[in-house]
Amino acid sequence: MTGWNQTIISDFLLMGLPIWPEHQRLFYILFLAMYLITVLGNLLIIVLIHLDSHLHTPMYSFLTNLSFSDLCFSSVTMPKLLQNMQNQVPSIPYAGCLTQMYFFLFFGDLESFLLVAMAYDRYVAICFPLHYTSIMSPKICLCLVVLSWVLTMFHAMLHTVLMARLSFCEDNVIPHFFCDMSALLKLACSDIQVNEWVIFIMGGLILVIPFVLIIVSYTQIVSSILKVPSAQGICKAFSTCGSHLSVVSLFYGTVIGLYLCPSPNNSTMKETVMAMMYTVVTPMLNPFIYSLRNKDMKGALRRVLCRSKISFYL
Repeated sequence: MTGWNQTIISDFLLMGLPIWPEHQRLFYILFLAMYLITVLGNLLIIVLIHLDSHLHTPMYSFLTNLSFSDLCFSSVTMPKLLQNMQNQVPSIPYAGCLTQMYFFLFFGDLESFLLVAMAYDRYVAICFPLHYTSIMSPKICLCLVVLSWVLTMFHAMLHTVLMARLSFCEDNVIPHFFCDMSALLKLACSDIQVNEWVIFIMGGLILVIPFVLIIVSYTQIVSSILKVPSAQGICKAFSTCGSHLSVVSLFYGTVIGLYLCPSPNNSTMKETVMAMMYTVVTPMLNPFIYSLRNKDMKGALRRVLCRSKISFYL
């Protein structure tokens, strides 16, 4: 039974998070606040970069796309989670489940590629400062962004098509808060060997290789900065790489551990917590780590606010 028309169930039940009923309201408020912070923080970054001409550089061009990706990545799962926390029967249609899985993979992969582009941009800026303008030309930056979008679109479509060919017979309960690919594969009553091989092979291309490229880029950055024998050079190395690598490690560490190194002893609670880290926490922290602690972004915020005040008084 491997055909599309042999899918019997019409919807799935998302079990959500293992939260006691008396704590449901508290966690609802917490997740709502985290989602609002994610949306407002990333929107603020996009607006500031668009309005301030000082930020029209390759690094902030990548950052605009990363903020948009974070906003969408969180919006794929969080609104449905919040809705289901208020419903007695937290269901999602079959087509809606596949759609959610597609956009989850799409924006998750997009973030992976954008992190590589940002690491490469910093590598060129620090290791080849005199050639930065010629290397990171607007055409190259546009090509990197377009390539990221195209590759992630085809990768997400590949997994979605392979999932659509599977049959789901009786069990429609997903022990997760969204339509996770690994959770759906456990419910399939047809052969999933092709899906597993594609996950393993494509996962290496989409996750492991970009992760290695980021590590190599920042290793070169640190090596270049440490050639300056001063405490200021060391501080600059840590300030340049520390916060970036913390988010990279958080995002890639949980994703690789969850999808590429699955353990048969992994409990549903552990998988859910790991998924929460990269679907909720990372998109919320990125505005603070990448931008709101950045002096250029603070300067842009002051300039935009000053222009707004002047326009108001006029």
